[in-house]
Amino acid sequence: MPLHPLGDKPLTFPGPNSAMENGLDHSTPLSPGSLRSAAHSPLDTSKQPLCQPWAEKRGARGTHEVRYVSAGQSVACGWWAFAPCLQVLNTPKGILFFLCAAAFLQGMTVNGFINTVITSLERRYDLHSYQSGLIASSYDIAAYFGSGHKPRWLGWGVLVMGTGSLVFALPHFTAGRGEAAVRTCPANPSVACADRTSGLYRYQLVFMLGQFLHGMGATPLYTLGVTYLDENVKSSYSPVYIAIFYTAAILGPAAGYLIGGALLNIYTEVGRRTELTTESPLWVGAWWVGFLGSGAAAFFTAVPILGYPRQLPGSQRYAVMRAAEMHQLKDGSHGKASNPDFGKTIRDLPLSIWLLLKNPTFILLCLAGATEATLITGMSTFSPKFLESQFSLSASEAATLFGYLVVPAGGGGTFLGGFFVNKLRLRGSAVIKFCLFCTVVSLLGILVFSLHCPGVPMAGITASYSRSLLPEGHLNLTAPCNTACGCQPEHYSPVCGSDGLMYFSLCHAGCPAATEMNVDGQKVYRDCSCIPQNVSSGFGHATAGKCTSTCQRKPLLLVFIFVVIFFTFLSSIPALTATLRCVRDPQRSFALGIQWIVVRILGGIPGPIAFGWVIDKACLLWQDQCGQQGSCLVYQNSAMSHYILIMGLLYKVLGVLFFATACCLYKPLSESSDGLEACLPSQSSAPGSATDSQLQSSI
Repeated sequence: MPLHPLGDKPLTFPGPNSAMENGLDHSTPLSPGSLRSAAHSPLDTSKQPLCQPWAEKRGARGTHEVRYVSAGQSVACGWWAFAPCLQVLNTPKGILFFLCAAAFLQGMTVNGFINTVITSLERRYDLHSYQSGLIASSYDIAAYFGSGHKPRWLGWGVLVMGTGSLVFALPHFTAGRGEAAVRTCPANPSVACADRTSGLYRYQLVFMLGQFLHGMGATPLYTLGVTYLDENVKSSYSPVYIAIFYTAAILGPAAGYLIGGALLNIYTEVGRRTELTTESPLWVGAWWVGFLGSGAAAFFTAVPILGYPRQLPGSQRYAVMRAAEMHQLKDGSHGKASNPDFGKTIRDLPLSIWLLLKNPTFILLCLAGATEATLITGMSTFSPKFLESQFSLSASEAATLFGYLVVPAGGGGTFLGGFFVNKLRLRGSAVIKFCLFCTVVSLLGILVFSLHCPGVPMAGITASYSRSLLPEGHLNLTAPCNTACGCQPEHYSPVCGSDGLMYFSLCHAGCPAATEMNVDGQKVYRDCSCIPQNVSSGFGHATAGKCTSTCQRKPLLLVFIFVVIFFTFLSSIPALTATLRCVRDPQRSFALGIQWIVVRILGGIPGPIAFGWVIDKACLLWQDQCGQQGSCLVYQNSAMSHYILIMGLLYKVLGVLFFATACCLYKPLSESSDGLEACLPSQSSAPGSATDSQLQSSI
């Protein structure tokens, strides 16, 4: 079937020298009249030459402004010599579909499943929050550059990402079964430490390896994938395509939170009966199932991506439109940077880095992206834990609730960001001002973390057994009512007493083993010696699980968290669009790779570690694993909120400063034919460079 509207030969463009020496026999037939009219008629490569007038004006030097495609370069999709009849998918929409599928899987796995199971991993493998933050940060350690055949880099990256998912699920099959049981009064001291499996924290290294492979596989998606889309669609459509791509990447975490939350309602040892309930903090859900599914799906998604060509059919028509948006550097280095072969060898690396370092807008956008990445990675990792502590929820309930926030806020913000850029025709400094506006609004929304929900009082930790408040740091789980029970601090399984207090365990509440089920299907333990009797309810009793929070500020907190997420992601596509318009075409993949390194080193890597460290500072009670400190059991809600507020204000203020500085330094260079502006401070053209009139006449 035809690969291009012109027929069964790919569209080619002759260089000026070959055109004069050999005629136009080896390319699209053109008449002298068509050459004269090309500069004044609409751009249509199926009827007119793309760059010939410009080449005639500038001579051989003009060949470096547009990437010419040789007639021998195949634009058919397929796997090396095997090219089946799937050319109907060999379009920008076709590659967009598969890239969206890969981005969806990446977001669902890395930003959805992993953030959902963080609490479960801490319980199962005795991890601190800063250790789980280190696991999340391992994703951002991996970074590499790819050049040449972009779809093949993308396909192999998706395969590596799928391998990382399988590695991440490996500890479930090698660590053995986890034992957890409900301890009543009297306790059996002989089994106090018998059920503890030592050395589980070492599986942190396996999780870090899985995350490292996730990061290595996902790097091409957001560097080469974005530039591949931008190179193969019209400039005015590029923000919409990129917005759809990033929307899929945002919907992935939303699906990850929802699916992951549902999987956490299934016990980790699938098919095995347990006396624990989902409300018990000892409950560990089937955290590993999602990683097996996403790993298998990644392998299936990588196969069609590997079959796409270097350049899609018909993409040459957009070369001049991109060239018109380039910034002209005054030191003459633009001639080298605009060469299509620039950046393909290691010798071009110093000049590439130097050109980017001379680009103030690019540097400021990288720093602004790093501040946003710190908040996004840190808060997305620990927001379920925040909701779990503030609203006294189970891990699955917190993950599902956060998923409900991310779906409309993150996905809608990402898509609308690209939509507004295209609909409002934002160009140049207007795009950066839009990013500044979004950052200021999200900065104001961060102030909601000055509020918090009061924690449910827990006997012996935040309140005494006589219902009076305990000073901070004065923990005493033993009382006359449970002294004879011989309770052990290793057995944390909180219950909610009929007096409104929460108790460390059934043993600490003085409850015997006799149970019954209430109308909600919860286990009820009666005749608890530490829970006073009530005339209306009879003997003191306890219900398995945490007490329900009665926080009146819950709706307000959720609304402003939604606002922060929405406006944070609303600026993501405009910021990326501004970055793509700040560098020359051959440098775009390299520039995005440099930006990803900066964002990861300054934002993605320290973000979860820093947030995990400050959240550990808000811990009231650590798990005692037979003399060794385990994960945090109880947090102080007020301290957790205030620490998140400080971190949020710090990085949002930095983001505002970077965007504001970029706006102040920005000076438009010129207006191209499609209304786009160059992104950097205006500078005079170097000798021999194309002038604005040459750019417009070429189009």
